[in-house]
Amino acid sequence: MTFDGPLGWLTRRPIAHRGLHDGNVAVIENTIAAAAAAIAGDYAIECDVCLTRDGVPVVFHDPTVERLTTESGRVAAWSAEDLAKVTLGHTDQTIPTVAEFLAFVDGRVPVIMEMKGTTAEEDAGYFDALWPVISGYRGPLALMSFDVWLIEQALAGCELPVGLTAEGLRPELLAAHRATIERGCRFVSYSVHHLPNPFVDWMRSERRAPVISWTVRTPEDIATTQAHADQMTFEGFVPQA
Repeated sequence: MTFDGPLGWLTRRPIAHRGLHDGNVAVIENTIAAAAAAIAGDYAIECDVCLTRDGVPVVFHDPTVERLTTESGRVAAWSAEDLAKVTLGHTDQTIPTVAEFLAFVDGRVPVIMEMKGTTAEEDAGYFDALWPVISGYRGPLALMSFDVWLIEQALAGCELPVGLTAEGLRPELLAAHRATIERGCRFVSYSVHHLPNPFVDWMRSERRAPVISWTVRTPEDIATTQAHADQMTFEGFVPQA
């Protein structure tokens, strides 16, 4: 299945999961270094966005900083200024703001940005903080999330492509995913370990909408993606671009 319309760019090339990092040894996920490696390989970039205490969107996956730093605490408890001084792993790489990350990418490859939420109550102003930072970006950019409340904010607040990040095989979950798509989502990113399924088949055959998979790490995952989705979000190897 090919997409020649406005979302053709989404499936044209493999998508580097959190950038083209090396398992967080010398190139840390979601950093400028990981973005640079993805750009050099001509891969699209998937990245994650959290908000700091002062409402600055930063490119970071976890709700807390322990896994990748020697510090502790929730990202939402740090100011952007203090967080910028924290180094990652055994490198001098730091957590970039979304503004810094997009300025570096500068439209050279597509960016698929996953909005990472906490609760609907805590995230009430999430998109209001994110939108001023991304509204002027001229490169190919899409937003997605597991969190329906963030999807709703994005759909109400912009005309960028908005997608659902999802997993699961239970019929009630697939029905809930379908209801979310019908709110206005234009693509889905689905767990490769839960392909195929009737929801994804419906997306591709009836909605004529792109499906990307996450996270592809093995030849078996590649084969599953090729059979049941339109592009892969990969990690741990370098595919043919």
